[in-house]
Amino acid sequence: MTIVWTNILFSIIAFGILYFLLSKFAFSKLFGIMEKRREMVLQQMDEAAKTREQAVAYVEEQKQALQQARQDAQAIIQQSQVTSNNQVDKLLDQAKAEATRLKDEAVRDIESEKNKAVEALRSELGTASVRIASKLLEKEVKADGEQEQLVDQYLKEVGGRP
Repeated sequence: MTIVWTNILFSIIAFGILYFLLSKFAFSKLFGIMEKRREMVLQQMDEAAKTREQAVAYVEEQKQALQQARQDAQAIIQQSQVTSNNQVDKLLDQAKAEATRLKDEAVRDIESEKNKAVEALRSELGTASVRIASKLLEKEVKADGEQEQLVDQYLKEVGGRP
């Protein structure tokens, strides 16, 4: 095999002309398109990074909002528990006060009825005592006239009778 130098020379010259023509007409446009594409890809990457950062910030904001909502809900639950406990305590205090009032009123009523019964018993006892005494005195007075005068005199003094 022999090397044909003329073919190599023609190939080099043809390659040089082709390179010159491509660089004058095609490479600048091709490199311009490639540069625009590179800038567009970089811009899209920047936008994607910004969007990712915004998404992360939004997720964090939502987490904080959810946490705040949970805290608010917990505070509301605690407040309602405190309020219901206060109402229960208030109702218990009112019920105790009402029970005490009713008990005191019942004790007063019982005491009043007891006093009335004692007075009635005393009255009846006094009446019965007077009857018994008068029967005894009648017997004794009938036996002796002097005693009748003493009894009349005593009754006049005590009873204020004329």
